[in-house]
Amino acid sequence: MSFTNPGPDCPLCPRLAAYRAANRRANPTGFNAPVPGFGPLSARLLVVGQAPGVNGANTTGRPFTGDVAGRLLYAGLAQFGFATGTYAEHANDGLTLHDCRVTNAVRCAPPQHKLETAEEKACRPFLERELAAMPNLRVCLAIGEKPHKALLQALGLKLSTYKFAHGAIHALPHGLKLADSFHTSQYNVNTGRITPAMFEAVLAGVATQLDLR
Repeated sequence: MSFTNPGPDCPLCPRLAAYRAANRRANPTGFNAPVPGFGPLSARLLVVGQAPGVNGANTTGRPFTGDVAGRLLYAGLAQFGFATGTYAEHANDGLTLHDCRVTNAVRCAPPQHKLETAEEKACRPFLERELAAMPNLRVCLAIGEKPHKALLQALGLKLSTYKFAHGAIHALPHGLKLADSFHTSQYNVNTGRITPAMFEAVLAGVATQLDLR
């Protein structure tokens, strides 16, 4: 256990703990534990997803790794210099993040990828601590509306003041910016809700905020 991540047998959410135990029995070689953040705490950019996918991060132990959602995310981060190496959908692919960290608002995989409000609240202190542990943080990038809301709640801000919108960049207190993107999931990619060009535009806006363009 670290101050930014629960221990492997975290009991805070009974439903998620039971699901974790079931996954350990079904897939004993998988990670099957709360997934920690990936990348340096010294980073200026924090990318936040909702929760690990059962066949993705829950299996590999690294956020957005092991399923289609990570392909678009990490390819985009590499394009803008936030990542080097080749994303190969496993945690030992050698991918390295630069000035960027990737995490999830909730650290354990939920059944059907659906979280309950109590679970979101129980895991929130870990996101709060992660944010507080990043002294150089300037931009948070929410991959989806639920991470957008989770970030605002972790920062103690009103949801009604900052409406989620793909491509939006919200000015938060103390100089922090919140950028929004539709989720990079397979469903959204397949339906055209998000395209590589759309995600590139979001990252271009983030890069501008960090004086990289």
